[in-house]
Amino acid sequence: MLYLNEASLTADRAGYAAAGISLPQYDRAAMIARTTAEPTWLHFGAGNLFRAFPAKVCDQLLSEGILDHGVIAAEGFDLQIIDDIYAPHDNLSLSVTLLADGTVDKQVIGAVAEAVGTDARGIARLSEIFCAPSLQMVSFTITEKGYAIHRPDGSIAPAVASDMSGTPDAAGTFLARLTALLHKRYLAGAYPLALVSMDNCSHNGDKLRAAVFTIAQAWAEHGAVSADFPAYLSDESRITFPISMIDKITPRPDTNVAKMLTEVGFADTETVITDKNTYIAPFVNAEKPQYLVIEDKVPAGRPALDAGGVIFTERTTVDKTEKMKVCTCLNPLHTALAVYGCLLGYTLISAEMKDPELSAMVHVIGYKEGLPVVVDPGILDPQAFIDEVVGVRLPNPFMPDAPQRIATDTSQKMAVRFGETIKAYLANNMDVTSLRAIPLVIAGWCRYLMGVDDNGEAFSVSPDPLLSELQQHLAGLTLGHTCPECVHRALAPILSNASIFAVDLYQAGLGETVEALFLALTEGPGAVRAVLRKTFSA
Repeated sequence: MLYLNEASLTADRAGYAAAGISLPQYDRAAMIARTTAEPTWLHFGAGNLFRAFPAKVCDQLLSEGILDHGVIAAEGFDLQIIDDIYAPHDNLSLSVTLLADGTVDKQVIGAVAEAVGTDARGIARLSEIFCAPSLQMVSFTITEKGYAIHRPDGSIAPAVASDMSGTPDAAGTFLARLTALLHKRYLAGAYPLALVSMDNCSHNGDKLRAAVFTIAQAWAEHGAVSADFPAYLSDESRITFPISMIDKITPRPDTNVAKMLTEVGFADTETVITDKNTYIAPFVNAEKPQYLVIEDKVPAGRPALDAGGVIFTERTTVDKTEKMKVCTCLNPLHTALAVYGCLLGYTLISAEMKDPELSAMVHVIGYKEGLPVVVDPGILDPQAFIDEVVGVRLPNPFMPDAPQRIATDTSQKMAVRFGETIKAYLANNMDVTSLRAIPLVIAGWCRYLMGVDDNGEAFSVSPDPLLSELQQHLAGLTLGHTCPECVHRALAPILSNASIFAVDLYQAGLGETVEALFLALTEGPGAVRAVLRKTFSA
Protein backbone atom coordinates (compact mmCIF):
# COMPACT_ATOMS: atom_id res chain seq x y z
CA MET A 1 0.00 0.00 0.00
CA LEU A 2 1.01 3.60 -0.63
CA TYR A 3 1.10 5.98 2.31
CA LEU A 4 1.24 9.77 2.26
CA ASN A 5 4.51 10.46 4.02
CA GLU A 6 8.07 11.23 3.04
CA ALA A 7 9.31 7.71 3.74
CA SER A 8 6.74 6.13 1.44
CA LEU A 9 7.48 8.61 -1.35
CA THR A 10 11.16 7.83 -1.10
CA ALA A 11 10.81 4.06 -0.82
CA ASP A 12 8.08 3.38 -3.39
CA ARG A 13 8.30 5.85 -6.26
CA ALA A 14 7.58 2.99 -8.64
CA GLY A 15 4.40 2.17 -6.73
CA TYR A 16 3.20 5.73 -7.00
CA ALA A 17 3.94 5.73 -10.71
CA ALA A 18 1.98 2.49 -11.17
CA ALA A 19 -0.96 4.09 -9.36
CA GLY A 20 -0.86 7.07 -11.71
CA ILE A 21 0.14 9.47 -8.94
CA SER A 22 2.79 12.03 -9.86
CA LEU A 23 5.33 13.15 -7.27
CA PRO A 24 7.24 16.38 -6.61
CA GLN A 25 10.06 16.86 -9.10
CA TYR A 26 12.46 18.75 -6.85
CA ASP A 27 14.67 18.23 -3.82
CA ARG A 28 12.05 18.67 -1.14
CA ALA A 29 14.49 18.51 1.77
CA ALA A 30 16.54 21.33 0.28
CA MET A 31 13.37 23.36 -0.38
CA ILE A 32 12.25 22.92 3.22
CA ALA A 33 15.63 23.99 4.56
CA ARG A 34 15.65 27.15 2.42
CA THR A 35 12.05 28.04 3.24
CA THR A 36 12.30 27.62 6.99
CA ALA A 37 15.58 29.56 7.12
CA GLU A 38 14.39 32.43 4.89
CA PRO A 39 10.60 32.35 4.56
CA THR A 40 9.11 34.31 1.67
CA TRP A 41 5.45 33.24 1.70
CA LEU A 42 3.17 32.42 4.64
CA HIS A 43 -0.45 31.38 4.17
CA PHE A 44 -3.22 31.43 6.81
CA GLY A 45 -6.07 28.99 6.24
CA ALA A 46 -4.64 25.51 5.74
CA GLY A 47 -7.80 23.88 4.42
CA ASN A 48 -8.91 22.34 1.16
CA LEU A 49 -8.88 25.39 -1.12
CA PHE A 50 -5.33 26.30 -0.14
CA ARG A 51 -4.05 22.78 -0.79
CA ALA A 52 -5.92 22.45 -4.10
CA PHE A 53 -4.90 25.79 -5.56
CA PRO A 54 -2.19 28.11 -4.13
CA ALA A 55 -0.07 25.26 -2.75
CA LYS A 56 -0.46 23.32 -5.98
CA VAL A 57 0.66 26.31 -8.06
CA CYS A 58 3.69 26.62 -5.80
CA ASP A 59 4.43 22.91 -6.25
CA GLN A 60 4.25 23.24 -10.03
CA LEU A 61 6.69 26.17 -10.01
CA LEU A 62 9.08 24.30 -7.71
CA SER A 63 9.06 21.32 -10.11
CA GLU A 64 9.72 23.66 -13.04
CA GLY A 65 12.64 25.31 -11.23
CA ILE A 66 10.95 28.71 -11.25
CA LEU A 67 10.71 28.82 -7.46
CA ASP A 68 13.17 27.42 -4.93
CA HIS A 69 11.19 28.38 -1.81
CA GLY A 70 7.92 26.76 -0.79
CA VAL A 71 5.08 28.06 1.34
CA ILE A 72 4.51 27.87 5.08
CA ALA A 73 0.95 26.97 6.06
CA ALA A 74 -0.64 28.39 9.20
CA GLU A 75 -4.03 27.77 10.77
CA GLY A 76 -5.73 30.17 13.15
CA PHE A 77 -9.22 28.69 13.42
CA ASP A 78 -9.08 24.89 13.50
CA LEU A 79 -5.81 23.59 14.88
CA GLN A 80 -6.90 19.97 14.35
CA ILE A 81 -6.13 20.49 10.67
CA ILE A 82 -2.46 20.84 11.57
CA ASP A 83 -2.42 18.07 14.17
CA ASP A 84 -4.55 15.49 12.34
CA ILE A 85 -3.73 16.08 8.67
CA TYR A 86 -0.48 17.99 8.17
CA ALA A 87 1.69 16.52 10.93
CA PRO A 88 0.97 12.80 10.30
CA HIS A 89 1.62 13.23 6.58
CA ASP A 90 4.80 15.32 6.66
CA ASN A 91 2.89 18.34 5.32
CA LEU A 92 2.11 16.49 2.08
CA SER A 93 -1.29 16.31 0.43
CA LEU A 94 -2.73 14.42 -2.52
CA SER A 95 -4.47 16.58 -5.09
CA VAL A 96 -7.20 14.80 -7.07
CA THR A 97 -8.49 16.82 -10.03
CA LEU A 98 -11.91 15.68 -11.21
CA LEU A 99 -12.31 16.21 -14.95
CA ALA A 100 -15.70 16.46 -16.66
CA ASP A 101 -14.95 13.38 -18.82
CA GLY A 102 -14.64 11.19 -15.72
CA THR A 103 -10.85 10.97 -15.69
CA VAL A 104 -8.77 12.17 -12.76
CA ASP A 105 -5.35 13.67 -12.28
CA LYS A 106 -3.56 12.61 -9.09
CA GLN A 107 -0.58 14.53 -7.77
CA VAL A 108 1.25 14.66 -4.45
CA ILE A 109 1.76 18.27 -3.38
CA GLY A 110 4.97 18.84 -1.45
CA ALA A 111 5.23 22.62 -1.55
CA VAL A 112 4.28 23.13 2.11
CA ALA A 113 7.59 23.36 3.94
CA GLU A 114 6.15 23.81 7.40
CA ALA A 115 2.74 23.94 9.07
CA VAL A 116 1.99 25.83 12.27
CA GLY A 117 -1.01 26.78 14.37
CA THR A 118 -1.70 29.86 16.45
CA ASP A 119 -1.33 28.12 19.79
CA ALA A 120 1.50 29.21 22.09
CA ARG A 121 4.11 27.09 20.31
CA GLY A 122 2.90 28.19 16.89
CA ILE A 123 2.79 31.88 17.79
CA ALA A 124 6.44 31.75 18.79
CA ARG A 125 7.36 30.36 15.36
CA LEU A 126 5.03 32.78 13.57
CA SER A 127 6.74 35.63 15.39
CA GLU A 128 10.07 34.48 13.96
CA ILE A 129 8.56 34.31 10.48
CA PHE A 130 6.98 37.77 10.71
CA CYS A 131 10.27 39.25 11.88
CA ALA A 132 12.19 37.77 8.91
CA PRO A 133 13.23 40.46 6.40
CA SER A 134 12.88 37.82 3.65
CA LEU A 135 9.09 37.51 4.12
CA GLN A 136 7.32 39.00 1.10
CA MET A 137 3.71 37.89 1.27
CA VAL A 138 1.17 36.65 3.80
CA SER A 139 -1.96 35.29 2.15
CA PHE A 140 -5.32 34.15 3.54
CA THR A 141 -8.16 31.73 2.86
CA ILE A 142 -10.01 32.08 6.15
CA THR A 143 -13.57 32.52 4.71
CA GLU A 144 -15.49 35.77 4.62
CA LYS A 145 -16.58 35.57 8.24
CA GLY A 146 -12.93 35.29 9.27
CA TYR A 147 -12.55 39.06 8.75
CA ALA A 148 -15.54 40.05 10.87
CA ILE A 149 -14.83 41.96 14.07
CA HIS A 150 -18.34 43.43 14.37
CA ARG A 151 -21.57 41.81 15.48
CA PRO A 152 -24.66 42.10 13.25
CA ASP A 153 -25.79 45.21 15.17
CA GLY A 154 -22.53 46.98 14.28
CA SER A 155 -20.89 46.73 17.69
CA ILE A 156 -17.46 45.19 18.17
CA ALA A 157 -17.61 41.50 19.07
CA PRO A 158 -16.89 41.08 22.81
CA ALA A 159 -13.79 38.91 22.34
CA VAL A 160 -12.32 41.41 19.87
CA ALA A 161 -13.24 44.32 22.14
CA SER A 162 -11.40 42.61 24.97
CA ASP A 163 -8.32 42.22 22.77
CA MET A 164 -8.54 45.88 21.69
CA SER A 165 -8.55 47.04 25.30
CA GLY A 166 -5.53 44.89 26.11
CA THR A 167 -2.02 44.52 24.70
CA PRO A 168 -0.65 42.75 21.62
CA ASP A 169 0.99 40.02 23.71
CA ALA A 170 -2.37 39.13 25.29
CA ALA A 171 -4.29 38.90 22.00
CA GLY A 172 -6.65 35.92 21.82
CA THR A 173 -8.70 36.31 18.64
CA PHE A 174 -7.16 35.51 15.28
CA LEU A 175 -7.25 39.03 13.82
CA ALA A 176 -5.79 40.52 16.99
CA ARG A 177 -3.02 37.92 16.94
CA LEU A 178 -2.35 38.77 13.29
CA THR A 179 -2.14 42.46 14.19
CA ALA A 180 0.22 41.57 17.04
CA LEU A 181 2.44 39.67 14.60
CA LEU A 182 2.52 42.72 12.34
CA HIS A 183 3.52 44.76 15.37
CA LYS A 184 6.46 42.42 15.92
CA ARG A 185 7.49 42.98 12.28
CA TYR A 186 7.25 46.72 12.86
CA LEU A 187 9.48 46.50 15.93
CA ALA A 188 11.97 44.23 14.14
CA GLY A 189 12.63 46.80 11.43
CA ALA A 190 9.33 48.00 9.95
CA TYR A 191 9.94 45.72 6.98
CA PRO A 192 7.59 45.84 3.98
CA LEU A 193 4.94 43.14 3.42
CA ALA A 194 1.86 42.39 1.34
CA LEU A 195 -1.13 40.83 3.10
CA VAL A 196 -3.16 39.18 0.35
CA SER A 197 -6.65 37.94 1.07
CA MET A 198 -7.58 35.14 -1.35
CA ASP A 199 -11.04 34.68 0.09
CA ASN A 200 -14.20 34.58 -1.96
CA CYS A 201 -15.68 37.92 -0.92
CA SER A 202 -15.92 41.40 -2.37
CA HIS A 203 -12.94 43.70 -1.72
CA ASN A 204 -11.41 41.09 0.55
CA GLY A 205 -8.21 43.05 1.11
CA ASP A 206 -10.14 46.10 2.23
CA LYS A 207 -11.99 43.99 4.81
CA LEU A 208 -8.69 42.65 6.12
CA ARG A 209 -7.13 46.09 6.29
CA ALA A 210 -10.13 47.58 8.10
CA ALA A 211 -10.07 44.88 10.77
CA VAL A 212 -6.31 45.06 11.36
CA PHE A 213 -6.24 48.85 11.41
CA THR A 214 -9.19 49.07 13.83
CA ILE A 215 -7.37 46.85 16.31
CA ALA A 216 -4.04 48.64 15.86
CA GLN A 217 -5.63 52.05 16.28
CA ALA A 218 -7.35 50.95 19.50
CA TRP A 219 -4.02 49.79 20.90
CA ALA A 220 -2.37 53.07 19.94
CA GLU A 221 -5.15 55.11 21.55
CA HIS A 222 -4.56 53.61 25.00
CA GLY A 223 -0.78 53.42 24.69
CA ALA A 224 -0.33 49.68 24.14
CA VAL A 225 1.64 50.45 20.96
CA SER A 226 3.30 53.49 19.50
CA ALA A 227 1.25 55.80 17.29
CA ASP A 228 3.82 55.03 14.62
CA PHE A 229 2.49 51.47 14.34
CA PRO A 230 -0.86 52.42 12.72
CA ALA A 231 1.10 54.81 10.52
CA TYR A 232 3.30 51.88 9.43
CA LEU A 233 0.20 49.88 8.52
CA SER A 234 -1.16 52.83 6.52
CA ASP A 235 2.05 53.40 4.56
CA GLU A 236 1.60 51.54 1.25
CA SER A 237 5.32 51.74 0.55
CA ARG A 238 5.67 49.27 3.41
CA ILE A 239 2.35 47.49 4.08
CA THR A 240 -0.37 46.69 1.53
CA PHE A 241 -3.66 44.82 1.54
CA PRO A 242 -4.29 43.95 -2.13
CA ILE A 243 -7.72 42.83 -3.25
CA SER A 244 -8.11 39.62 -5.23
CA MET A 245 -10.57 37.36 -7.02
CA ILE A 246 -10.29 33.60 -6.55
CA ASP A 247 -12.33 30.87 -8.21
CA LYS A 248 -11.99 27.13 -7.81
CA ILE A 249 -14.73 24.77 -6.67
CA THR A 250 -13.28 22.59 -3.90
CA PRO A 251 -15.88 20.32 -2.27
CA ARG A 252 -15.46 18.30 0.88
CA PRO A 253 -13.51 15.03 0.53
CA ASP A 254 -15.72 12.58 -1.35
CA THR A 255 -16.20 8.92 -0.45
CA ASN A 256 -16.20 7.92 -4.14
CA VAL A 257 -12.81 9.56 -4.58
CA ALA A 258 -11.55 7.77 -1.47
CA LYS A 259 -12.76 4.46 -2.91
CA MET A 260 -11.03 5.14 -6.22
CA LEU A 261 -7.76 5.90 -4.42
CA THR A 262 -8.03 2.74 -2.34
CA GLU A 263 -8.49 0.70 -5.52
CA VAL A 264 -5.13 1.93 -6.88
CA GLY A 265 -3.37 1.13 -3.60
CA PHE A 266 -3.41 4.48 -1.80
CA ALA A 267 -4.07 3.87 1.89
CA ASP A 268 -4.52 7.30 3.49
CA THR A 269 -8.11 8.14 2.57
CA GLU A 270 -9.90 8.65 5.88
CA THR A 271 -11.79 11.93 6.23
CA VAL A 272 -11.36 13.76 9.51
CA ILE A 273 -14.33 15.73 10.83
CA THR A 274 -12.83 18.09 13.37
CA ASP A 275 -14.48 19.38 16.51
CA LYS A 276 -15.15 22.59 14.58
CA ASN A 277 -16.88 20.63 11.80
CA THR A 278 -14.13 20.95 9.21
CA TYR A 279 -14.14 18.10 6.70
CA ILE A 280 -10.59 17.34 5.61
CA ALA A 281 -8.61 14.32 4.44
CA PRO A 282 -5.06 13.57 3.29
CA PHE A 283 -6.43 14.06 -0.22
CA VAL A 284 -8.33 17.03 -1.63
CA ASN A 285 -10.70 16.73 -4.59
CA ALA A 286 -11.40 19.70 -6.84
CA GLU A 287 -12.31 20.76 -10.35
CA LYS A 288 -9.70 21.74 -12.95
CA PRO A 289 -10.74 25.34 -13.81
CA GLN A 290 -9.14 27.88 -11.51
CA TYR A 291 -8.66 31.62 -11.52
CA LEU A 292 -6.73 33.91 -9.20
CA VAL A 293 -6.41 37.61 -9.98
CA ILE A 294 -4.46 39.76 -7.51
CA GLU A 295 -3.90 43.49 -7.25
CA ASP A 296 -0.21 43.94 -8.04
CA LYS A 297 0.71 45.98 -4.98
CA VAL A 298 3.55 44.13 -3.26
CA PRO A 299 6.16 46.39 -1.61
CA ALA A 300 8.50 43.52 -0.65
CA GLY A 301 8.27 41.67 -3.97
CA ARG A 302 6.44 38.38 -4.43
CA PRO A 303 6.88 34.77 -5.49
CA ALA A 304 6.62 34.37 -9.28
CA LEU A 305 3.10 32.94 -9.11
CA ASP A 306 2.24 34.59 -12.42
CA ALA A 307 4.33 31.88 -14.07
CA GLY A 308 1.74 29.42 -12.73
CA GLY A 309 -1.28 31.24 -14.13
CA VAL A 310 -1.98 33.72 -11.33
CA ILE A 311 -2.78 37.12 -12.82
CA PHE A 312 -1.33 40.23 -11.18
CA THR A 313 -2.91 43.44 -12.41
CA GLU A 314 -4.16 46.87 -11.34
CA ARG A 315 -6.92 47.31 -8.78
CA THR A 316 -9.68 48.38 -11.18
CA THR A 317 -9.23 45.22 -13.25
CA VAL A 318 -9.33 43.00 -10.16
CA ASP A 319 -12.48 44.79 -9.05
CA LYS A 320 -14.20 44.25 -12.40
CA THR A 321 -13.15 40.59 -12.48
CA GLU A 322 -14.38 40.00 -8.95
CA LYS A 323 -17.72 41.61 -9.68
CA MET A 324 -18.06 39.62 -12.89
CA LYS A 325 -17.62 36.35 -11.03
CA VAL A 326 -19.10 37.01 -7.60
CA CYS A 327 -22.03 39.19 -8.67
CA THR A 328 -23.03 37.49 -11.92
CA CYS A 329 -21.25 34.62 -13.58
CA LEU A 330 -20.80 32.01 -10.84
CA ASN A 331 -21.63 32.78 -7.22
CA PRO A 332 -25.26 33.88 -7.71
CA LEU A 333 -25.89 30.69 -9.68
CA HIS A 334 -24.31 28.62 -6.91
CA THR A 335 -26.41 30.28 -4.22
CA ALA A 336 -29.62 29.83 -6.21
CA LEU A 337 -28.87 26.14 -6.65
CA ALA A 338 -27.93 25.81 -2.99
CA VAL A 339 -31.22 27.26 -1.71
CA TYR A 340 -33.49 25.36 -4.06
CA GLY A 341 -31.39 22.20 -3.94
CA CYS A 342 -31.92 21.99 -0.18
CA LEU A 343 -35.65 22.62 -0.55
CA LEU A 344 -35.99 19.95 -3.22
CA GLY A 345 -33.83 17.32 -1.54
CA TYR A 346 -30.82 17.41 -3.87
CA THR A 347 -27.37 16.52 -2.55
CA LEU A 348 -25.33 17.29 -5.68
CA ILE A 349 -25.08 20.51 -7.68
CA SER A 350 -24.44 18.49 -10.84
CA ALA A 351 -27.74 16.65 -10.37
CA GLU A 352 -29.57 19.97 -10.03
CA MET A 353 -28.25 21.03 -13.43
CA LYS A 354 -30.22 18.13 -14.94
CA ASP A 355 -33.42 19.55 -13.43
CA PRO A 356 -35.14 21.53 -16.23
CA GLU A 357 -36.54 24.26 -13.98
CA LEU A 358 -33.37 24.72 -11.94
CA SER A 359 -31.20 24.78 -15.05
CA ALA A 360 -33.53 27.35 -16.60
CA MET A 361 -33.36 29.42 -13.41
CA VAL A 362 -29.55 29.71 -13.44
CA HIS A 363 -29.59 30.55 -17.16
CA VAL A 364 -32.00 33.41 -16.46
CA ILE A 365 -29.99 34.70 -13.48
CA GLY A 366 -26.70 34.58 -15.35
CA TYR A 367 -27.46 35.39 -18.96
CA LYS A 368 -30.65 37.49 -18.84
CA GLU A 369 -30.45 39.30 -15.52
CA GLY A 370 -26.73 39.46 -14.74
CA LEU A 371 -24.76 39.79 -17.95
CA PRO A 372 -26.47 43.04 -19.05
CA VAL A 373 -24.85 44.89 -16.13
CA VAL A 374 -21.43 43.20 -16.16
CA VAL A 375 -18.42 45.35 -17.00
CA ASP A 376 -15.90 43.37 -19.07
CA PRO A 377 -12.66 43.23 -17.04
CA GLY A 378 -10.59 42.75 -20.19
CA ILE A 379 -8.57 39.79 -18.89
CA LEU A 380 -11.42 37.25 -18.74
CA ASP A 381 -14.37 37.30 -21.15
CA PRO A 382 -17.66 37.28 -19.18
CA GLN A 383 -19.56 35.36 -21.86
CA ALA A 384 -16.87 32.69 -22.11
CA PHE A 385 -16.61 32.52 -18.31
CA ILE A 386 -20.32 31.92 -17.75
CA ASP A 387 -20.45 29.50 -20.68
CA GLU A 388 -17.80 27.41 -18.91
CA VAL A 389 -19.64 27.65 -15.59
CA VAL A 390 -23.03 26.62 -16.96
CA GLY A 391 -21.83 24.23 -19.62
CA VAL A 392 -18.88 22.50 -17.93
CA ARG A 393 -18.33 23.30 -14.28
CA LEU A 394 -21.73 23.11 -12.61
CA PRO A 395 -22.89 20.03 -14.58
CA ASN A 396 -19.64 18.10 -13.95
CA PRO A 397 -21.04 14.79 -12.62
CA PHE A 398 -17.72 13.89 -11.03
CA MET A 399 -17.66 16.98 -8.78
CA PRO A 400 -19.21 15.96 -5.43
CA ASP A 401 -20.30 19.47 -4.49
CA ALA A 402 -23.38 19.72 -2.30
CA PRO A 403 -25.96 22.51 -2.05
CA GLN A 404 -25.83 22.08 1.72
CA ARG A 405 -22.17 23.19 1.74
CA ILE A 406 -22.77 26.16 -0.51
CA ALA A 407 -25.80 27.27 1.54
CA THR A 408 -23.53 27.99 4.52
CA ASP A 409 -23.44 31.67 5.58
CA THR A 410 -25.88 32.75 2.86
CA SER A 411 -26.84 35.90 4.79
CA GLN A 412 -23.25 37.07 4.34
CA LYS A 413 -23.40 36.52 0.58
CA MET A 414 -26.72 38.02 -0.51
CA ALA A 415 -25.50 41.62 -0.75
CA VAL A 416 -22.77 40.80 -3.23
CA ARG A 417 -24.41 37.98 -5.14
CA PHE A 418 -27.73 39.70 -5.77
CA GLY A 419 -27.71 43.15 -4.19
CA GLU A 420 -25.01 44.46 -6.50
CA THR A 421 -27.01 43.50 -9.58
CA ILE A 422 -30.12 45.20 -8.17
CA LYS A 423 -28.05 48.31 -7.45
CA ALA A 424 -26.67 48.26 -11.00
CA TYR A 425 -30.19 48.15 -12.43
CA LEU A 426 -31.18 51.14 -10.31
CA ALA A 427 -28.00 53.09 -11.13
CA ASN A 428 -28.47 52.53 -14.86
CA ASN A 429 -32.18 53.39 -14.81
CA MET A 430 -33.06 49.85 -15.87
CA ASP A 431 -36.41 48.32 -14.99
CA VAL A 432 -35.68 46.47 -11.74
CA THR A 433 -39.23 45.08 -11.75
CA SER A 434 -38.32 43.09 -14.88
CA LEU A 435 -36.20 40.80 -12.68
CA ARG A 436 -37.95 37.51 -12.05
CA ALA A 437 -35.30 34.95 -11.07
CA ILE A 438 -33.38 37.06 -8.53
CA PRO A 439 -36.51 37.92 -6.47
CA LEU A 440 -37.46 34.25 -6.60
CA VAL A 441 -34.08 33.26 -5.16
CA ILE A 442 -34.49 35.79 -2.34
CA ALA A 443 -37.99 34.48 -1.63
CA GLY A 444 -36.64 30.94 -1.84
CA TRP A 445 -33.94 31.74 0.70
CA CYS A 446 -36.56 33.03 3.14
CA ARG A 447 -38.56 29.84 2.48
CA TYR A 448 -35.37 27.79 3.06
CA LEU A 449 -34.84 29.46 6.44
CA MET A 450 -38.06 27.82 7.66
CA GLY A 451 -36.15 24.50 7.66
CA VAL A 452 -38.94 22.61 5.92
CA ASP A 453 -38.46 21.07 2.48
CA ASP A 454 -40.94 20.94 -0.38
CA ASN A 455 -42.35 17.67 0.94
CA GLY A 456 -43.15 19.30 4.25
CA GLU A 457 -40.32 17.47 6.04
CA ALA A 458 -37.88 19.21 8.38
CA PHE A 459 -34.22 19.50 7.30
CA SER A 460 -31.08 20.96 8.83
CA VAL A 461 -30.43 24.53 7.72
CA SER A 462 -26.73 25.15 7.07
CA PRO A 463 -24.79 27.29 9.58
CA ASP A 464 -25.18 31.05 9.27
CA PRO A 465 -24.19 33.80 11.72
CA LEU A 466 -27.66 35.40 11.44
CA LEU A 467 -29.64 32.16 11.50
CA SER A 468 -31.17 32.55 14.95
CA GLU A 469 -32.22 36.14 14.32
CA LEU A 470 -33.67 35.37 10.88
CA GLN A 471 -35.58 32.35 12.05
CA GLN A 472 -37.10 34.33 14.90
CA HIS A 473 -38.72 36.63 12.34
CA LEU A 474 -40.19 33.61 10.54
CA ALA A 475 -41.17 31.67 13.65
CA GLY A 476 -44.91 32.25 13.31
CA LEU A 477 -45.17 31.06 9.69
CA THR A 478 -46.07 27.55 8.57
CA LEU A 479 -46.79 25.88 5.26
CA GLY A 480 -50.34 26.48 4.13
CA HIS A 481 -50.84 29.90 5.73
CA THR A 482 -52.86 32.40 3.68
CA CYS A 483 -52.15 35.64 5.50
CA PRO A 484 -50.32 38.28 3.44
CA GLU A 485 -50.19 40.61 6.45
CA CYS A 486 -48.45 37.90 8.49
CA VAL A 487 -45.91 37.40 5.71
CA HIS A 488 -45.24 41.12 5.56
CA ARG A 489 -44.68 41.35 9.32
CA ALA A 490 -42.27 38.41 9.19
CA LEU A 491 -40.33 39.41 6.09
CA ALA A 492 -40.20 43.20 6.42
CA PRO A 493 -37.33 43.22 8.95
CA ILE A 494 -35.36 40.93 6.65
CA LEU A 495 -36.11 42.44 3.24
CA SER A 496 -35.58 46.01 4.44
CA ASN A 497 -32.17 45.17 5.90
CA ALA A 498 -29.63 46.81 3.60
CA SER A 499 -26.76 45.14 5.47
CA ILE A 500 -28.05 41.81 4.12
CA PHE A 501 -29.05 42.81 0.58
CA ALA A 502 -27.00 46.00 0.01
CA VAL A 503 -30.34 47.76 -0.56
CA ASP A 504 -33.69 48.07 1.14
CA LEU A 505 -35.67 45.79 -1.17
CA TYR A 506 -38.87 47.76 -0.60
CA GLN A 507 -37.20 51.01 -1.61
CA ALA A 508 -35.72 49.21 -4.59
CA GLY A 509 -39.20 48.16 -5.72
CA LEU A 510 -38.84 44.42 -5.07
CA GLY A 511 -40.00 43.90 -1.48
CA GLU A 512 -43.65 43.29 -2.32
CA THR A 513 -42.66 41.00 -5.20
CA VAL A 514 -40.57 38.86 -2.87
CA GLU A 515 -43.43 38.72 -0.36
CA ALA A 516 -45.84 37.49 -3.01
CA LEU A 517 -43.40 34.86 -4.21
CA PHE A 518 -42.77 33.69 -0.64
CA LEU A 519 -46.52 33.37 -0.10
CA ALA A 520 -46.74 31.19 -3.22
CA LEU A 521 -43.75 29.07 -2.14
CA THR A 522 -45.36 28.34 1.22
CA GLU A 523 -48.86 27.37 0.06
CA GLY A 524 -48.13 23.79 1.06
CA PRO A 525 -46.12 20.71 0.12
CA GLY A 526 -45.16 20.81 -3.55
CA ALA A 527 -45.52 24.60 -3.78
CA VAL A 528 -41.81 25.16 -4.43
CA ARG A 529 -41.84 22.87 -7.45
CA ALA A 530 -45.09 24.39 -8.67
CA VAL A 531 -43.69 27.94 -8.58
CA LEU A 532 -40.50 26.89 -10.35
CA ARG A 533 -42.47 25.06 -13.02
CA LYS A 534 -44.79 28.03 -13.54
CA THR A 535 -41.88 30.47 -13.74
CA PHE A 536 -39.34 28.57 -15.82
CA SER A 537 -41.11 25.89 -17.86
CA ALA A 538 -40.93 26.56 -21.59
